[in-house]
Amino acid sequence: MVERPTGVDPPLSRPARDTLPLYAVAAVVTVVVLAPLAAPGYALLYDMVFVPRQPLSWDLVAPAQSLPRAVPMDALVSLVTQLVPGWLVQRLALGGAILLAAVGAGRLVPTDRRAVRLFAAVAYAWTPYLAERLLIGQWGLLVAYAALPWLVRAALDLRAGRDGALARVVLAAAPAAITPTGGLIALGTVILLVPGRTRPRRSALAVAGVALLNAPWVTAALVTGAGGSSDPAGVAAFATRAENWAGPLVALAGTGGIWNAQATPASRAAPLVPLATLVLLILAGVGAGLLRRRLPSGTAVRLAVLAGTGYLLAALGVLPGGDTALRWAVVHLPGAGLLRDGQKFLAPYALLLVVCAALGAERLAARIDREVAGVVLVGLLFLPVAVMPDLAFGGAGRVRPVNYPADWRLVAERVADEPGETLALPLSAYRAYPWNPGRVVLDPAPRYLPGTVLTDDTLRVGDTAVAGENPRLREVRRVLADGLPVSATGVRWVVVQHHLPGGVDPAALADLQIVHEGPFLTLYRNPAAPPEPIASGHARWAVVAALGAALLLCMAAVFSALHRRPTAW
Repeated sequence: MVERPTGVDPPLSRPARDTLPLYAVAAVVTVVVLAPLAAPGYALLYDMVFVPRQPLSWDLVAPAQSLPRAVPMDALVSLVTQLVPGWLVQRLALGGAILLAAVGAGRLVPTDRRAVRLFAAVAYAWTPYLAERLLIGQWGLLVAYAALPWLVRAALDLRAGRDGALARVVLAAAPAAITPTGGLIALGTVILLVPGRTRPRRSALAVAGVALLNAPWVTAALVTGAGGSSDPAGVAAFATRAENWAGPLVALAGTGGIWNAQATPASRAAPLVPLATLVLLILAGVGAGLLRRRLPSGTAVRLAVLAGTGYLLAALGVLPGGDTALRWAVVHLPGAGLLRDGQKFLAPYALLLVVCAALGAERLAARIDREVAGVVLVGLLFLPVAVMPDLAFGGAGRVRPVNYPADWRLVAERVADEPGETLALPLSAYRAYPWNPGRVVLDPAPRYLPGTVLTDDTLRVGDTAVAGENPRLREVRRVLADGLPVSATGVRWVVVQHHLPGGVDPAALADLQIVHEGPFLTLYRNPAAPPEPIASGHARWAVVAALGAALLLCMAAVFSALHRRPTAW
């Protein structure tokens, strides 16, 4: 087999006859994973909340009393759902994430062998990382995961001086930047991969452009009234979790280890899973040298630094002294709360692992008989599926759609007639609805109802209660703890959600008027509520300006890409 000489750019542009099988395999993987979404409705699972038409409110654009964990994602969803229904947005986001993740990883591998690219595609779209983030509902992070191989490819093109690469860097980083974690991963990728001895101006523009894409959530974090510190109890609660006998570090090595056991496929607890991880690591080690020789000088090292940094951040909470450092950081360093769930940053490691393992498979196949090599490559192609079969069909049925009861639409229409602050009771961040059986979901009220909706931001992980940052919620909680009626909080609306644990003390609802009473929701109006204050202010408009600048940058990148010579994607 002929090796590519050192310094030669990877074969990133492929003819259509080579890419069609890749897209076909990616499409099959997408259909297998998301098959339940062929039914109508909304898949509601943990953080994944889609509604028919998400209202565009200030609290979704620039949260005034909470940290901007979903900025600008919620604002973008609100804008899009003014034009298309939420069920379609959900399917496009999830389907696009899995499809593009597979295709991007397959095209990133510097090889001429189609089977090797297909192995990388399936392996990257069938990782424990993708499965766990899907089952915990963090679809924005899945979008960033899908964008990462395309961003790496664009960054390598920019460093090599290829025409139009700067625009492609911006366009590939934009989907990742819809969440703070994805934005930081994209920024770190560009900072590490783009700079070189030549073309410093383009490198600076790329870094500045991706930094601008992060401006909406950074600006929102600066102007929020929630402060920048987080509850240090979250460090232990969100630390990487062992999936089986091999421990948390091996779980991370296999791209798993999420803190929530309910978001982990049951197959990850099998005793032979660490052996499959070992096989993958051996393949990656065999292929690492091939990657180093086929990429430009120093590029493989930069990718390794990016992947190693992601792994270190993921493991920090379980390393000796790491948990102590994290507890100090989340209290004293603004924004350090992003590091509590460090497993989110494992995406670059997962990408490098898959690419190196694919090259390792190629190297293995080159050393054995041609017919046997074909059988080996086909076997490796199905290895990720065989090790974790319960990702198929929506994680063995966990990602399946339901319909909102009519109560939700009726309450939303009534609240829209008289804008004001809404309190959702009983106080709980996550709900287990009888109409969404077998699953827990983040309270949909802030995304379904117009205006400001107050929901509990205390997260319970086992016996640990991780306090939220919203000062307005702390005030409401004190009023209720003192035995005072809800009307004393000054909210205009109270939504009581039925068939949930906890319940609501009838005395707390004194002096409230029933406006709607249904089987699942009862809406109360507080006649003593003060007039709704005029929203916005200069601080919130600063977030709008940052979001507008990021959108203009994306539009400029699209315009630039369309007016250059065609580039194979």
